[in-house]
Amino acid sequence: MDHWLPTLPWWTFVVRGAIAYVGLLALMRMAGRHSFGEMSAFDIIVLVLVGGTLRTAIVGEDNSLCGAFIGVTTVLVIDRLFAWAATRSPAFNRLVEGKPTTLVRDGQLLQDELRRHDVSMPAFERSLRKRGVVDARDVAEARLEPNGKITVIRQSDTRG
Repeated sequence: MDHWLPTLPWWTFVVRGAIAYVGLLALMRMAGRHSFGEMSAFDIIVLVLVGGTLRTAIVGEDNSLCGAFIGVTTVLVIDRLFAWAATRSPAFNRLVEGKPTTLVRDGQLLQDELRRHDVSMPAFERSLRKRGVVDARDVAEARLEPNGKITVIRQSDTRG
């Protein structure tokens, strides 16, 4: 029975889960992580380490099944609340998700933006090739979206 019931009051898991969620969201935004849309080996390592570290922050020394479920449920509920708020408030959405960044404008590659967002040239070129574009000069606009994906509009698509 010891492994079923939490050793702390239920609300401590809720508070700790909420703080962990908001804190991690803030840290990821400050670190410039848009998402793990196209995960590299580095992203996977960060994800595993963050998850393991935050487990302790949420449940502490409690090893009960109930405590873990309360913590996870809290994180999922807060995620849904943030998603709900983001769909209803553009300002909140920008705060949580960020804004898109233009990487190419009218065929001109904006190297400073690539560097500022830690997008390597090989990764950017892969994104272009996925969309059938060989050269940035053929791009009307390419953006790094808030979700971490790169969207590309070809010059030919803008000419009608």
